[in-house]
Amino acid sequence: MDCEKQLAILKKVQEMQFVAVELGLYLDTHPCDEEAVYDYNCAVDLLKKYMKEYEEQYGPLTPMAKSKVPWQWAEGPWPWEL
Repeated sequence: MDCEKQLAILKKVQEMQFVAVELGLYLDTHPCDEEAVYDYNCAVDLLKKYMKEYEEQYGPLTPMAKSKVPWQWAEGPWPWEL
């Protein structure tokens, strides 16, 4: 089912957002931890990949995302309504 695929990609986005935020907080107090910086960069790369995949298939995740004509941000369902 397409809704299940949409939810699966959205879950990946949410997971990578969590990882990137948590690693970013860790790096605020441990800025010289090379492994954490590497992990952070990997998480950000994956987050960008999953966000791009989601937005290409289902529309923008934020109002700052690129849109097609017609303007897609106001079209539903919104990611949190799934």
